[in-house]
Amino acid sequence: MSLPKEPRQLMINLMYLVLTAMLALNVSSEILHAFKTINQSISSSNVSIQDKNKKLYDSFDEQENQTGQKERVKPFNDKAKQVRLAAQQMYDYLETWKARIIEQSGGYDDEGKTVIKREDDIDATTLLLVERKGGDSVKQRIIETRNLMLSAVSSNARSAFEKQLPLGIIEPSKSDNNPTADWKVGYFQSMPVMAAVTLLAKFQNDVRNSEAQIINQLAMEAGDVQVKFDEIKAIAVTENSYALAGQTVKAQILLAAYNKAVNPTVTASSGRVVVKDGVASWETTAAGVGMQTVRGTVSLDMGGRVERRDYTFQYMVGSTGASIQLDKMNVFYIGVPNPITVSAAGYSIEDISVNIPNASIAATGKGKWDVTVTTPGKVIASINAKTEKGVTSVGSMEIRVKTIPDPIAKVAGKSGGVLGAAIFRAQTGIPAVLENFDFDTKFVVTSFEFSWLPKRGEYQGPFNVNGAYFKGNQQVNQYQTTLAKPGDKVFIENIRAIGPDKRTRTLNSITLTLN
Repeated sequence: MSLPKEPRQLMINLMYLVLTAMLALNVSSEILHAFKTINQSISSSNVSIQDKNKKLYDSFDEQENQTGQKERVKPFNDKAKQVRLAAQQMYDYLETWKARIIEQSGGYDDEGKTVIKREDDIDATTLLLVERKGGDSVKQRIIETRNLMLSAVSSNARSAFEKQLPLGIIEPSKSDNNPTADWKVGYFQSMPVMAAVTLLAKFQNDVRNSEAQIINQLAMEAGDVQVKFDEIKAIAVTENSYALAGQTVKAQILLAAYNKAVNPTVTASSGRVVVKDGVASWETTAAGVGMQTVRGTVSLDMGGRVERRDYTFQYMVGSTGASIQLDKMNVFYIGVPNPITVSAAGYSIEDISVNIPNASIAATGKGKWDVTVTTPGKVIASINAKTEKGVTSVGSMEIRVKTIPDPIAKVAGKSGGVLGAAIFRAQTGIPAVLENFDFDTKFVVTSFEFSWLPKRGEYQGPFNVNGAYFKGNQQVNQYQTTLAKPGDKVFIENIRAIGPDKRTRTLNSITLTLN
Protein backbone atom coordinates (compact mmCIF):
# COMPACT_ATOMS: atom_id res chain seq x y z
CA MET A 1 0.00 0.00 0.00
CA SER A 2 1.06 3.61 -0.49
CA LEU A 3 1.64 5.57 2.71
CA PRO A 4 1.61 9.36 3.02
CA LYS A 5 4.86 11.09 3.95
CA GLU A 6 3.29 13.75 6.18
CA PRO A 7 3.73 12.43 9.78
CA ARG A 8 0.34 13.54 11.06
CA GLN A 9 -1.59 11.94 8.22
CA LEU A 10 0.58 8.84 8.48
CA MET A 11 -0.32 8.53 12.17
CA ILE A 12 -4.05 8.92 11.48
CA ASN A 13 -4.09 6.47 8.57
CA LEU A 14 -2.17 3.86 10.52
CA MET A 15 -4.44 4.36 13.50
CA TYR A 16 -7.44 3.32 11.40
CA LEU A 17 -5.66 0.36 9.88
CA VAL A 18 -4.86 -0.82 13.40
CA LEU A 19 -8.47 -0.12 14.38
CA THR A 20 -9.68 -2.39 11.57
CA ALA A 21 -7.38 -5.11 12.86
CA MET A 22 -8.71 -4.51 16.37
CA LEU A 23 -12.27 -5.20 15.29
CA ALA A 24 -11.18 -8.37 13.52
CA LEU A 25 -9.41 -9.51 16.69
CA ASN A 26 -12.42 -8.66 18.85
CA VAL A 27 -10.45 -5.78 20.42
CA SER A 28 -7.81 -7.55 22.51
CA SER A 29 -6.93 -6.04 25.87
CA GLU A 30 -3.31 -5.53 24.71
CA ILE A 31 -4.41 -3.24 21.87
CA LEU A 32 -6.87 -1.33 24.08
CA HIS A 33 -3.99 -0.83 26.52
CA ALA A 34 -1.87 0.52 23.66
CA PHE A 35 -4.59 3.08 22.79
CA LYS A 36 -4.87 4.02 26.45
CA THR A 37 -1.10 4.66 26.54
CA ILE A 38 -1.31 6.78 23.39
CA ASN A 39 -4.26 8.74 24.82
CA GLN A 40 -2.34 9.49 28.01
CA SER A 41 0.69 10.62 26.02
CA ILE A 42 -1.38 12.91 23.78
CA SER A 43 -3.15 14.42 26.81
CA SER A 44 0.23 15.15 28.40
CA SER A 45 1.41 16.75 25.16
CA ASN A 46 -1.71 18.94 25.00
CA VAL A 47 -0.94 20.38 28.42
CA SER A 48 2.66 21.07 27.39
CA ILE A 49 1.59 22.84 24.18
CA GLN A 50 -0.98 24.94 26.06
CA ASP A 51 1.73 26.15 28.45
CA LYS A 52 3.92 27.22 25.51
CA ASN A 53 1.00 28.98 23.83
CA LYS A 54 0.34 30.93 27.03
CA LYS A 55 3.89 32.28 26.90
CA LEU A 56 3.23 33.56 23.37
CA TYR A 57 0.00 35.26 24.45
CA ASP A 58 1.75 36.82 27.45
CA SER A 59 4.48 38.08 25.13
CA PHE A 60 1.88 39.74 22.90
CA ASP A 61 0.35 41.51 25.91
CA GLU A 62 3.76 42.70 27.09
CA GLN A 63 4.57 44.08 23.63
CA GLU A 64 1.24 45.89 23.36
CA ASN A 65 1.78 47.52 26.75
CA GLN A 66 5.23 48.82 25.85
CA THR A 67 5.47 52.54 25.23
CA GLY A 68 4.71 53.42 21.60
CA GLN A 69 3.94 49.83 20.57
CA LYS A 70 0.19 49.55 21.17
CA GLU A 71 -0.92 50.89 17.79
CA ARG A 72 1.33 48.46 15.93
CA VAL A 73 0.88 45.37 18.07
CA LYS A 74 -2.82 45.61 19.04
CA PRO A 75 -4.29 44.44 15.67
CA PHE A 76 -2.21 41.26 15.82
CA ASN A 77 -2.91 40.76 19.52
CA ASP A 78 -6.65 41.06 18.89
CA LYS A 79 -6.43 38.33 16.24
CA ALA A 80 -4.41 36.22 18.65
CA LYS A 81 -7.14 36.55 21.26
CA GLN A 82 -9.78 35.48 18.72
CA VAL A 83 -7.72 32.42 17.86
CA ARG A 84 -7.19 31.64 21.54
CA LEU A 85 -10.94 31.78 22.23
CA ALA A 86 -11.82 29.66 19.19
CA ALA A 87 -9.16 27.09 20.03
CA GLN A 88 -10.33 26.78 23.64
CA GLN A 89 -13.97 26.46 22.57
CA MET A 90 -13.07 23.73 20.09
CA TYR A 91 -10.94 21.93 22.68
CA ASP A 92 -13.80 22.04 25.23
CA TYR A 93 -16.29 20.89 22.56
CA LEU A 94 -14.19 17.78 21.84
CA GLU A 95 -13.82 17.18 25.59
CA THR A 96 -17.60 17.21 25.91
CA TRP A 97 -17.88 14.56 23.21
CA LYS A 98 -15.40 12.34 25.03
CA ALA A 99 -17.52 12.60 28.19
CA ARG A 100 -20.74 11.82 26.28
CA ILE A 101 -19.26 8.72 24.66
CA ILE A 102 -17.94 7.41 28.00
CA GLU A 103 -21.27 8.08 29.69
CA GLN A 104 -23.19 6.35 26.88
CA SER A 105 -20.97 3.26 27.22
CA GLY A 106 -21.58 2.96 30.97
CA GLY A 107 -19.41 5.63 32.53
CA TYR A 108 -16.37 5.10 34.71
CA ASP A 109 -15.46 2.17 36.92
CA ASP A 110 -14.00 4.28 39.74
CA GLU A 111 -14.88 7.42 41.68
CA GLY A 112 -11.80 9.23 40.39
CA LYS A 113 -13.05 8.79 36.81
CA THR A 114 -9.79 7.35 35.55
CA VAL A 115 -10.93 3.88 34.49
CA ILE A 116 -13.52 3.60 31.73
CA LYS A 117 -15.95 0.80 32.52
CA ARG A 118 -16.34 -0.52 28.95
CA GLU A 119 -13.32 0.52 26.90
CA ASP A 120 -14.15 -2.03 24.19
CA ASP A 121 -17.79 -0.98 23.68
CA ILE A 122 -18.38 -0.17 19.98
CA ASP A 123 -22.06 0.77 20.19
CA ALA A 124 -21.78 4.09 22.06
CA THR A 125 -19.60 5.81 19.44
CA THR A 126 -21.69 4.46 16.56
CA LEU A 127 -24.95 5.58 18.18
CA LEU A 128 -23.85 9.12 19.11
CA LEU A 129 -21.58 10.08 16.23
CA VAL A 130 -22.94 8.03 13.31
CA GLU A 131 -26.60 7.14 13.83
CA ARG A 132 -27.46 10.41 15.60
CA LYS A 133 -25.12 12.29 13.20
CA GLY A 134 -22.96 13.79 15.94
CA GLY A 135 -19.97 13.21 13.68
CA ASP A 136 -21.38 15.74 11.20
CA SER A 137 -21.37 18.37 13.95
CA VAL A 138 -17.79 17.51 14.92
CA LYS A 139 -16.70 17.77 11.28
CA GLN A 140 -18.42 21.14 10.84
CA ARG A 141 -16.86 22.58 14.01
CA ILE A 142 -13.41 21.45 12.88
CA ILE A 143 -13.92 23.17 9.51
CA GLU A 144 -15.19 26.38 11.14
CA THR A 145 -12.31 26.52 13.64
CA ARG A 146 -9.76 25.87 10.90
CA ASN A 147 -11.22 28.63 8.69
CA LEU A 148 -11.16 31.12 11.59
CA MET A 149 -7.50 30.32 12.28
CA LEU A 150 -6.56 30.69 8.61
CA SER A 151 -8.38 34.02 8.38
CA ALA A 152 -6.17 35.40 11.17
CA VAL A 153 -2.92 35.24 9.15
CA SER A 154 -2.01 37.47 6.23
CA SER A 155 -3.19 36.54 2.73
CA ASN A 156 0.44 36.01 1.66
CA ALA A 157 0.95 33.29 4.29
CA ARG A 158 -2.52 31.74 4.07
CA SER A 159 -1.87 29.41 1.17
CA ALA A 160 1.10 27.86 2.96
CA PHE A 161 -0.87 27.41 6.17
CA GLU A 162 -3.74 25.79 4.29
CA LYS A 163 -1.35 22.95 3.45
CA GLN A 164 0.50 22.61 6.76
CA LEU A 165 -2.10 23.40 9.44
CA PRO A 166 -2.65 20.17 11.47
CA LEU A 167 -6.34 20.85 12.20
CA GLY A 168 -8.43 19.80 9.22
CA ILE A 169 -10.65 17.19 7.62
CA ILE A 170 -9.20 14.19 5.81
CA GLU A 171 -12.00 12.57 3.85
CA PRO A 172 -12.05 8.73 3.91
CA SER A 173 -11.99 6.65 0.74
CA LYS A 174 -15.00 4.71 -0.46
CA SER A 175 -15.22 1.12 0.74
CA ASP A 176 -17.71 -1.71 1.09
CA ASN A 177 -18.50 -0.55 4.62
CA ASN A 178 -18.60 3.12 3.59
CA PRO A 179 -19.74 3.33 -0.05
CA THR A 180 -20.49 7.07 0.15
CA ALA A 181 -17.15 7.94 1.83
CA ASP A 182 -19.08 9.50 4.74
CA TRP A 183 -16.60 11.16 7.14
CA LYS A 184 -18.41 10.18 10.34
CA VAL A 185 -18.78 6.57 9.20
CA GLY A 186 -15.14 6.32 8.14
CA TYR A 187 -13.89 7.71 11.45
CA PHE A 188 -16.40 6.50 14.06
CA GLN A 189 -18.39 3.50 12.79
CA SER A 190 -17.97 0.58 15.26
CA MET A 191 -15.06 2.31 17.01
CA PRO A 192 -14.34 1.12 20.59
CA VAL A 193 -14.75 3.76 23.29
CA MET A 194 -11.02 3.83 24.14
CA ALA A 195 -10.09 4.32 20.48
CA ALA A 196 -12.73 7.07 20.04
CA VAL A 197 -11.45 8.93 23.13
CA THR A 198 -7.90 8.65 21.75
CA LEU A 199 -8.97 10.00 18.33
CA LEU A 200 -10.78 12.96 19.91
CA ALA A 201 -7.65 13.63 22.00
CA LYS A 202 -5.67 13.63 18.74
CA PHE A 203 -8.06 16.24 17.32
CA GLN A 204 -7.47 18.29 20.49
CA ASN A 205 -3.73 17.93 19.87
CA ASP A 206 -4.29 19.25 16.32
CA VAL A 207 -6.16 22.24 17.78
CA ARG A 208 -3.29 23.12 20.15
CA ASN A 209 -0.60 22.63 17.50
CA SER A 210 -2.57 24.71 14.96
CA GLU A 211 -3.11 27.42 17.57
CA ALA A 212 0.65 27.52 18.24
CA GLN A 213 1.51 27.84 14.54
CA ILE A 214 -1.03 30.62 13.96
CA ILE A 215 0.07 32.63 17.02
CA ASN A 216 3.70 32.22 16.04
CA GLN A 217 2.87 33.52 12.55
CA LEU A 218 1.04 36.51 14.02
CA ALA A 219 4.12 37.28 16.11
CA MET A 220 6.23 37.22 12.93
CA GLU A 221 3.77 39.49 11.13
CA ALA A 222 3.86 41.97 13.98
CA GLY A 223 7.29 42.93 12.65
CA ASP A 224 10.27 44.30 14.52
CA VAL A 225 9.67 44.49 18.25
CA GLN A 226 11.31 46.90 20.64
CA VAL A 227 12.50 44.53 23.35
CA LYS A 228 13.35 45.23 26.95
CA PHE A 229 16.27 42.87 27.08
CA ASP A 230 16.03 42.30 30.79
CA GLU A 231 12.60 40.69 30.27
CA ILE A 232 12.96 38.72 27.06
CA LYS A 233 12.27 34.99 26.97
CA ALA A 234 13.43 32.19 24.71
CA ILE A 235 10.46 30.19 23.38
CA ALA A 236 10.52 26.80 21.63
CA VAL A 237 7.39 25.51 19.88
CA THR A 238 7.25 21.97 18.51
CA GLU A 239 5.18 21.39 15.38
CA ASN A 240 4.35 17.84 16.43
CA SER A 241 4.93 17.28 20.13
CA TYR A 242 3.73 13.68 19.96
CA ALA A 243 5.42 11.18 17.67
CA LEU A 244 5.97 7.50 17.17
CA ALA A 245 9.50 6.10 17.12
CA GLY A 246 11.07 6.66 13.69
CA GLN A 247 8.99 9.72 12.79
CA THR A 248 10.42 13.23 12.35
CA VAL A 249 10.02 15.78 15.15
CA LYS A 250 10.30 19.49 14.30
CA ALA A 251 10.25 22.67 16.36
CA GLN A 252 10.75 26.42 15.97
CA ILE A 253 12.97 28.17 18.51
CA LEU A 254 12.93 31.96 18.72
CA LEU A 255 12.86 34.94 21.02
CA ALA A 256 9.37 36.27 21.56
CA ALA A 257 10.65 39.57 20.16
CA TYR A 258 13.10 39.27 17.28
CA ASN A 259 14.44 41.07 14.18
CA LYS A 260 14.27 39.25 10.84
CA ALA A 261 17.50 40.98 9.77
CA VAL A 262 19.48 39.66 12.74
CA ASN A 263 20.04 35.94 13.07
CA PRO A 264 20.50 34.64 16.62
CA THR A 265 23.01 31.93 17.53
CA VAL A 266 21.14 28.87 18.75
CA THR A 267 22.50 25.75 20.45
CA ALA A 268 20.56 22.56 21.24
CA SER A 269 21.32 19.49 23.35
CA SER A 270 20.08 17.25 20.53
CA GLY A 271 18.90 17.49 16.93
CA ARG A 272 19.91 19.85 14.13
CA VAL A 273 19.42 23.64 14.22
CA VAL A 274 19.19 25.88 11.11
CA VAL A 275 18.78 29.65 11.54
CA LYS A 276 17.09 31.77 8.83
CA ASP A 277 15.34 35.17 8.92
CA GLY A 278 15.77 35.47 12.67
CA VAL A 279 14.14 32.09 13.38
CA ALA A 280 15.92 28.87 14.28
CA SER A 281 14.36 25.63 12.98
CA TRP A 282 15.11 22.49 14.96
CA GLU A 283 14.72 18.93 13.73
CA THR A 284 15.47 15.42 14.95
CA THR A 285 14.32 11.82 14.53
CA ALA A 286 12.19 10.52 17.39
CA ALA A 287 13.92 7.83 19.43
CA GLY A 288 13.33 6.37 22.87
CA VAL A 289 9.90 6.05 24.44
CA GLY A 290 8.57 8.71 26.81
CA MET A 291 9.06 12.42 27.41
CA GLN A 292 12.17 13.85 25.72
CA THR A 293 13.73 17.14 26.88
CA VAL A 294 15.77 19.51 24.70
CA ARG A 295 17.82 22.36 26.22
CA GLY A 296 19.94 25.08 24.71
CA THR A 297 20.68 28.79 24.48
CA VAL A 298 19.69 31.66 22.17
CA SER A 299 22.26 34.45 21.75
CA LEU A 300 21.44 37.73 19.93
CA ASP A 301 23.98 40.41 19.02
CA MET A 302 22.33 43.82 19.50
CA GLY A 303 24.96 46.22 18.20
CA GLY A 304 27.89 44.91 20.16
CA ARG A 305 25.92 43.77 23.20
CA VAL A 306 25.05 40.08 23.27
CA GLU A 307 21.92 38.94 25.06
CA ARG A 308 21.71 35.23 25.97
CA ARG A 309 18.71 33.30 27.19
CA ASP A 310 18.29 29.61 28.01
CA TYR A 311 15.36 27.64 26.65
CA THR A 312 13.90 24.19 27.20
CA PHE A 313 11.05 22.24 25.64
CA GLN A 314 9.71 18.71 25.68
CA TYR A 315 8.10 16.34 23.24
CA MET A 316 6.58 12.93 23.77
CA VAL A 317 7.71 9.82 21.88
CA GLY A 318 4.89 7.32 22.11
CA SER A 319 5.03 3.57 22.43
CA THR A 320 3.78 1.61 19.43
CA GLY A 321 2.12 -0.89 21.71
CA ALA A 322 3.70 -3.81 19.85
CA SER A 323 2.91 -7.23 21.28
CA ILE A 324 3.23 -10.93 20.50
CA GLN A 325 0.48 -13.33 21.52
CA LEU A 326 1.22 -17.05 21.70
CA ASP A 327 -2.04 -18.53 20.46
CA LYS A 328 -1.86 -22.01 22.05
CA MET A 329 0.65 -22.19 24.90
CA ASN A 330 2.78 -19.69 26.81
CA VAL A 331 6.00 -21.22 25.47
CA PHE A 332 7.41 -22.46 22.15
CA TYR A 333 7.65 -26.24 21.76
CA ILE A 334 10.31 -27.90 19.63
CA GLY A 335 9.14 -29.94 16.66
CA VAL A 336 5.68 -28.40 16.13
CA PRO A 337 4.49 -25.16 14.46
CA ASN A 338 3.82 -22.65 17.25
CA PRO A 339 1.14 -20.16 16.11
CA ILE A 340 1.58 -16.50 17.13
CA THR A 341 -0.37 -13.27 16.55
CA VAL A 342 1.52 -9.97 16.35
CA SER A 343 0.15 -6.43 16.61
CA ALA A 344 1.75 -2.99 16.65
CA ALA A 345 -0.42 0.07 17.24
CA GLY A 346 0.46 2.86 14.84
CA TYR A 347 1.59 0.60 11.97
CA SER A 348 -0.19 -1.22 9.17
CA ILE A 349 -0.36 -4.95 9.82
CA GLU A 350 1.03 -5.52 6.30
CA ASP A 351 4.19 -3.66 7.32
CA ILE A 352 4.83 -5.79 10.42
CA SER A 353 7.33 -8.66 10.42
CA VAL A 354 8.85 -10.95 13.06
CA ASN A 355 12.44 -12.09 13.47
CA ILE A 356 13.42 -14.96 15.80
CA PRO A 357 16.99 -16.35 15.84
CA ASN A 358 17.40 -20.05 15.01
CA ALA A 359 13.74 -20.43 14.11
CA SER A 360 11.71 -21.06 10.98
CA ILE A 361 8.85 -18.57 10.55
CA ALA A 362 5.95 -19.01 8.10
CA ALA A 363 3.16 -16.46 7.59
CA THR A 364 -0.33 -17.92 7.93
CA GLY A 365 -2.43 -14.75 7.67
CA LYS A 366 -2.44 -11.03 8.45
CA GLY A 367 -0.47 -10.61 11.66
CA LYS A 368 -0.20 -14.38 12.12
CA TRP A 369 2.80 -16.71 11.83
CA ASP A 370 3.79 -20.29 12.64
CA VAL A 371 7.16 -20.54 14.42
CA THR A 372 9.24 -23.72 14.45
CA VAL A 373 12.14 -23.83 16.92
CA THR A 374 14.94 -26.36 17.40
CA THR A 375 16.86 -25.55 20.58
CA PRO A 376 15.53 -25.46 24.17
CA GLY A 377 16.17 -22.36 26.27
CA LYS A 378 15.02 -18.82 25.47
CA VAL A 379 14.68 -16.74 22.30
CA ILE A 380 14.08 -13.05 21.70
CA ALA A 381 11.28 -12.43 19.21
CA SER A 382 11.70 -9.00 17.58
CA ILE A 383 8.79 -7.09 16.01
CA ASN A 384 9.85 -4.96 13.03
CA ALA A 385 7.92 -2.43 10.97
CA LYS A 386 8.48 -0.79 7.60
CA THR A 387 8.58 3.01 7.74
CA GLU A 388 9.32 5.72 5.22
CA LYS A 389 12.96 5.59 6.37
CA GLY A 390 13.32 1.80 6.28
CA VAL A 391 12.74 -1.08 8.67
CA THR A 392 12.76 -0.28 12.39
CA SER A 393 12.33 -2.37 15.53
CA VAL A 394 9.10 -1.55 17.40
CA GLY A 395 9.12 -4.17 20.15
CA SER A 396 10.44 -7.49 21.37
CA MET A 397 9.50 -10.34 23.65
CA GLU A 398 11.47 -13.06 25.43
CA ILE A 399 9.90 -16.49 24.92
CA ARG A 400 10.86 -19.80 26.56
CA VAL A 401 11.53 -22.81 24.34
CA LYS A 402 10.79 -26.29 25.66
CA THR A 403 10.74 -29.84 24.39
CA ILE A 404 7.34 -31.48 24.04
CA PRO A 405 6.48 -33.24 27.31
CA ASP A 406 6.73 -37.03 27.48
CA PRO A 407 3.58 -38.91 26.53
CA ILE A 408 2.08 -41.61 28.75
CA ALA A 409 2.12 -45.21 27.60
CA LYS A 410 -1.18 -47.02 28.17
CA VAL A 411 -2.93 -50.33 27.51
CA ALA A 412 -6.70 -50.11 27.14
CA GLY A 413 -6.48 -46.58 28.59
CA LYS A 414 -4.62 -47.74 31.70
CA SER A 415 -1.02 -47.14 32.74
CA GLY A 416 -1.31 -49.59 35.66
CA GLY A 417 -3.71 -51.29 38.02
CA VAL A 418 -6.38 -53.91 37.39
CA LEU A 419 -7.56 -54.80 33.89
CA GLY A 420 -9.98 -57.46 32.72
CA ALA A 421 -8.23 -60.41 31.07
CA ALA A 422 -10.68 -60.43 28.19
CA ILE A 423 -10.12 -56.71 27.59
CA PHE A 424 -6.35 -57.23 27.70
CA ARG A 425 -6.56 -60.02 25.12
CA ALA A 426 -8.49 -57.69 22.78
CA GLN A 427 -5.71 -55.06 22.69
CA THR A 428 -3.30 -54.79 19.77
CA GLY A 429 -0.50 -52.69 21.18
CA ILE A 430 0.69 -49.75 23.29
CA PRO A 431 -0.27 -46.18 22.31
CA ALA A 432 1.67 -43.14 23.62
CA VAL A 433 -0.83 -40.50 24.71
CA LEU A 434 -0.10 -36.75 25.17
CA GLU A 435 -2.50 -35.50 27.81
CA ASN A 436 -3.63 -31.85 28.15
CA PHE A 437 -1.48 -30.69 25.23
CA ASP A 438 -3.03 -28.20 22.79
CA PHE A 439 -0.97 -29.15 19.75
CA ASP A 440 -2.14 -31.87 17.36
CA THR A 441 0.93 -34.10 17.51
CA LYS A 442 1.63 -37.82 17.97
CA PHE A 443 4.30 -40.08 19.45
CA VAL A 444 5.03 -43.53 18.03
CA VAL A 445 6.19 -46.38 20.27
CA THR A 446 9.29 -47.96 18.69
CA SER A 447 10.06 -50.80 21.15
CA PHE A 448 9.32 -52.23 24.57
CA GLU A 449 10.07 -55.20 26.86
CA PHE A 450 7.23 -57.57 27.81
CA SER A 451 7.10 -60.13 30.64
CA TRP A 452 4.44 -61.82 32.71
CA LEU A 453 3.95 -63.81 35.90
CA PRO A 454 1.17 -66.42 35.65
CA LYS A 455 -1.05 -66.86 38.69
CA ARG A 456 0.26 -70.38 38.92
CA GLY A 457 3.55 -70.64 37.19
CA GLU A 458 6.99 -69.16 36.74
CA TYR A 459 8.02 -65.67 35.59
CA GLN A 460 8.32 -65.44 31.80
CA GLY A 461 10.49 -62.90 29.97
CA PRO A 462 11.48 -60.30 29.36
CA PHE A 463 10.86 -60.46 25.62
CA ASN A 464 11.90 -57.60 23.29
CA VAL A 465 9.21 -56.25 20.98
CA ASN A 466 9.94 -53.92 18.05
CA GLY A 467 7.25 -51.39 17.29
CA ALA A 468 4.09 -50.61 19.19
CA TYR A 469 2.21 -53.88 18.56
CA PHE A 470 2.22 -57.12 20.58
CA LYS A 471 2.50 -59.12 17.38
CA GLY A 472 6.04 -57.78 17.01
CA ASN A 473 7.15 -60.79 19.08
CA GLN A 474 5.61 -64.26 18.52
CA GLN A 475 5.79 -65.36 22.18
CA VAL A 476 4.34 -62.12 23.43
CA ASN A 477 1.59 -62.25 20.84
CA GLN A 478 0.66 -65.85 21.75
CA TYR A 479 0.48 -65.03 25.46
CA GLN A 480 -1.44 -61.81 24.98
CA THR A 481 -4.03 -63.22 22.61
CA THR A 482 -4.61 -66.71 24.03
CA LEU A 483 -2.80 -67.50 27.28
CA ALA A 484 -3.46 -64.46 29.45
CA LYS A 485 -5.78 -65.38 32.35
CA PRO A 486 -7.22 -63.75 35.45
CA GLY A 487 -4.70 -63.53 38.25
CA ASP A 488 -1.72 -63.03 35.92
CA LYS A 489 0.54 -60.02 36.30
CA VAL A 490 1.82 -58.29 33.16
CA PHE A 491 4.96 -56.12 33.08
CA ILE A 492 5.70 -53.73 30.16
CA GLU A 493 8.97 -51.86 30.62
CA ASN A 494 11.66 -49.86 28.79
CA ILE A 495 9.00 -48.42 26.49
CA ARG A 496 10.60 -46.19 23.90
CA ALA A 497 8.80 -43.70 21.65
CA ILE A 498 9.72 -41.00 19.14
CA GLY A 499 7.88 -37.72 18.60
CA PRO A 500 7.82 -34.88 16.05
CA ASP A 501 11.09 -33.49 17.43
CA LYS A 502 12.76 -36.82 16.39
CA ARG A 503 13.98 -37.44 19.96
CA THR A 504 13.63 -40.94 21.40
CA ARG A 505 11.98 -40.92 24.82
CA THR A 506 11.87 -43.65 27.49
CA LEU A 507 8.32 -43.73 28.82
CA ASN A 508 6.65 -44.99 31.97
CA SER A 509 6.47 -48.68 32.81
CA ILE A 510 3.09 -50.45 32.90
CA THR A 511 2.16 -53.08 35.50
CA LEU A 512 -1.24 -54.73 35.13
CA THR A 513 -3.08 -57.30 37.25
CA LEU A 514 -5.57 -59.24 35.13
CA ASN A 515 -8.95 -60.21 36.52
